[in-house]
Amino acid sequence: MSGALISGVAATLAVAATAPAGSATMTSAPPPAATAPAPGYGAPVTLERARRLIAAAQAEASKHDFLMAFAVVEPSGALVAFERMDGVQYGSLEVAQAKARAAALYRRPSKAWADAIAAGRAGVVTFPNVVAAEGGIPIVADGKIVGAIGVSGGTSEQDGAVAMAALAATP
Repeated sequence: MSGALISGVAATLAVAATAPAGSATMTSAPPPAATAPAPGYGAPVTLERARRLIAAAQAEASKHDFLMAFAVVEPSGALVAFERMDGVQYGSLEVAQAKARAAALYRRPSKAWADAIAAGRAGVVTFPNVVAAEGGIPIVADGKIVGAIGVSGGTSEQDGAVAMAALAATP
């Protein structure tokens, strides 16, 4: 390096070191709030329980005249069971599975990604398998995540409410 370049860098560092605290012109978003660690993974959800969850979700959707698709995956994101109601839009078939996969792989409801984006953390969209919409919720048994349910076909809020109702109705 030339002597002039080194002197220029040294002068810049010296000015930065003597600047008053808080005088920097660049700011960053506040760090995310600390959260409790997510539960670990357990043995995969059984096909029997997956079918019961889907039946409960379908019953809830029918009560509200929603046309929806329902997916249950194991902790790895692999599909365990899937059902769709007659007339549901075809895109919802894939979205229900993607929401379930995201909830299982990241051990959190898919709504967490929508909340993160709303809070300014748009970088989460670069993570693989992220779905930033309600409707994907982990299935927890004995304090361990054993899979996740994904629902799609209504609004984001409707999808989330149907998924929650299915989990509440199915021990």
